[in-house]
Amino acid sequence: MKNVTDSFVSLGYWPSAGSFGFNTDILATNPINLSVVLGVLIFFGKGVCVGCLSDLLDNRKQRILNTIRNSEELRGRAVEQLEKARARLRKVEIEADQFRVNGYSEIEREKLNLINSTYKTLEQLENYKNETIHFEQQRSLNQVRQRVFKQALQGALGTLNSCLNNELHLRTISANIGMFGAMKEITD
Repeated sequence: MKNVTDSFVSLGYWPSAGSFGFNTDILATNPINLSVVLGVLIFFGKGVCVGCLSDLLDNRKQRILNTIRNSEELRGRAVEQLEKARARLRKVEIEADQFRVNGYSEIEREKLNLINSTYKTLEQLENYKNETIHFEQQRSLNQVRQRVFKQALQGALGTLNSCLNNELHLRTISANIGMFGAMKEITD
């Protein structure tokens, strides 16, 4: 340290300076100041600054490289997941189309089944209606026949009662009762 202060003191004895003081000429003093500052920095900071700066730059470089590597890995995983998602989407779209087609065909099948079932039901109802009409016609005809027969029988009995004697009357009644019973068995 003593050497440094001695060099400043010796500057005051230069014959060109004349006296010790500040030199305000920037062009003359700038190279001197820069050389002193650079000398001090190189002398005292040689090992420390270059090593620190190198380490800092190396660490920064490693962090940047790690970040780039991580980003690339994440991008790769994201692309892979995107491809998987697209594949799943295509599969789901295909299944949806199949369900849609199957659903439409199922709806058409159900519609045809319903129409066929309705036609069968209408056919059965028509058959039941016709059978009921035929049954009612037969029943009505039988009732009319029975009434006509009953009235004819009563008229015949009335005529016979007025024309016949007792013995003939009893034989005729017996014969008619036998015929009536036979007819009743046929109609039942």
